[in-house]
Amino acid sequence: MNFLAHVFLSGLDESLILGNLIADAVKGKQFDKYNPEVQSGILLHRKIDRFTDDHDIVRQSKKRLEERYKKFAGIIVDIYYDHFLSANFSFYSEIPIQKIADNAYEVLIRNYDVLPPHTKRIMPYMINHNWFVQYADFKFLGWVFHGMSKRTKFDSGMETAVDELRIDYLLYQTEFMKFFPQLIEFTEREKRNLIV
Repeated sequence: MNFLAHVFLSGLDESLILGNLIADAVKGKQFDKYNPEVQSGILLHRKIDRFTDDHDIVRQSKKRLEERYKKFAGIIVDIYYDHFLSANFSFYSEIPIQKIADNAYEVLIRNYDVLPPHTKRIMPYMINHNWFVQYADFKFLGWVFHGMSKRTKFDSGMETAVDELRIDYLLYQTEFMKFFPQLIEFTEREKRNLIV
């Protein structure tokens, strides 16, 4: 899953939000630099990713993209799924998406000193372009995929990924809507059991 899903699944717990947002940038022994509550957020992020990557529905979404995008298919699906969450947020939450987004941005700002370098680099873009809300917008998705394509070492072709979404929109949306309630249920269970 991508940033918005991780924030949403964290609930309103600041440490879980922070851990979930920085987890991809925390490697190896860097884990030890954080307090146990933030470590719980990092661990939760990893469990969410594992559950997602191993799920048959998600594999189905990725399979449709693998021939064209190879190893980048999973990254593309993560962003597609954030698009569907952003576009249908009120279906999953009584709290407006902008309020959830603002809270997450404030968590990053308050904890700036402990953010990994990568998170510090992307944070201004995330906040200024209001990523969590803008995932619903096709123009924004095109900008995201184009930027990611430029940053890959190999030719990823990701700049065309938004076109693929348009072509099979209902298919990806249906897969997301089947998968996401299962991820919510899994995450709630894991949050009750989280011990560092």
